[in-house]
Amino acid sequence: MTRIGRRIVSTVPPLAGPRLAGYLGPVKKILVLLEMIKIQHSLFALPFAAAAAIVAAGGKWLPREYGLILLAMVSARAAAMAFNRWADAGMDAENPRTAGRAIPKGEVSRGGALLLAVVCAAVFVGAAALLNRVTLMLSPVALAVVLFYSFTKRFTALCHFFLGLSLAIAPVGAWLAIRPEWNPLPWLLGAGVLLWTAGFDILYACMDVEFDRRKGLHSVPAALGVPRALRVAASLHALTIAAFALPLFLCGLGAWYGAGLGAIALLLAYEHLIVRPDDLGRVNRAFFHVNAVVSFGMMAAVLADYYVRGSRL
Repeated sequence: MTRIGRRIVSTVPPLAGPRLAGYLGPVKKILVLLEMIKIQHSLFALPFAAAAAIVAAGGKWLPREYGLILLAMVSARAAAMAFNRWADAGMDAENPRTAGRAIPKGEVSRGGALLLAVVCAAVFVGAAALLNRVTLMLSPVALAVVLFYSFTKRFTALCHFFLGLSLAIAPVGAWLAIRPEWNPLPWLLGAGVLLWTAGFDILYACMDVEFDRRKGLHSVPAALGVPRALRVAASLHALTIAAFALPLFLCGLGAWYGAGLGAIALLLAYEHLIVRPDDLGRVNRAFFHVNAVVSFGMMAAVLADYYVRGSRL
């Protein structure tokens, strides 16, 4: 459970009396589920989807479409995370880093996690159906990608790229939800997201290198060792900047976008400065805080260039 959730549950009953304490059970359960599916990690892909959708809409305010895209994004992410927790429950229980998760602790059953994944998947398909025919037809493909990722570390060290593909779907899907036609911008953003996600997931996997080797699981750190894995991650993030730079040449984006991209490059460089082979204690800071700023920074760069320069894609 999150720190705020624990504070709510621990402080309200004494203040509110025993009757109100009985109503806190459902609240606690919701907080546990939100923590289990890491709802805050939606911040990684959501800004890219928002930028693509707004540009595809020509800057118009489309509350119905934007709301459905948000619902689709959050429900797909929740389905993927709940399914991952179901699939990895046994391994999570054996890994000291993940033994405190909801299923190993007995706060959520495996069946409950799977049921949540099914419900969220159904919500995602429903939202896609309400958007347009193209998104409905592609929704099973998107679900297959985001759910299949949970099994990839069992057979390939390329699992990080499958996670990247899961997030790369976001800007492409959001664009097609508004304008179901070809445009290079969402695909180039998606390519950058794939490389960026694979890079930071390799950083995150460094914390589990010994456990992965012991259990026969696959990852770049387990295959190459932490020092070389960090170099691979840095190379992927260099390629990320190159991919994100392509809209400058192919989509008509200009100085505002370029300035934002320069700031993102500095952030990614900082991420690699604070994570070292002999000091992985800052991986969580790099994983969430820095990368959340990267995603919102890229959204701001796209929208600033689009609105200030009057770009039309």
